Amino acid sequence: APLRIVWFIFGFTALLLGVIGAFLPLLPTVPFLLLAAFCFARSSDRCHSWLVTHRSLGPSIQAWQKTGSIGRRAKIVASVSILASFFVSIAMDVPMGIMGVQGVVLLVVSYFIWSRPEA
Repeated sequence: APLRIVWFIFGFTALLLGVIGAFLPLLPTVPFLLLAAFCFARSSDRCHSWLVTHRSLGPSIQAWQKTGSIGRRAKIVASVSILASFFVSIAMDVPMGIMGVQGVVLLVVSYFIWSRPEA
C-alpha cells in the first residue's frame, strides 16, 4: 500500500505538469500525461480510467498506447517548443559545451518524435 501512495503522488504530479504544459509552450504535455497514466495504472484504477477516457487528455494517451503514434499537431508543438528552448539557451548565453549536449539531445528527441506514426 505505501508504494501505491508513491505511485499516486508521482501520477498526480505528472498530471499537474502535463496540464500546466498545455498552457506553457516550453513544458511538454503528452510525455507527462503518459507518465501520469503509467503511475495511475499502478496506484489507482479510478484515476487511470478517468485520465485515459478524459475527453481532452485521453486521446493522445490512447493513440500512444494503441499504436505508438503522435498527432501532427503535437509534433509541431513539440518542435516549436524544442526550438524555443534552444533559442532561450542561446539568449541566456549558456556555455558552448552545454549547448552542444543540449543540441544533440534535442535533435535525438526531435528525430524520435517525427519518426513515430501519426495518430
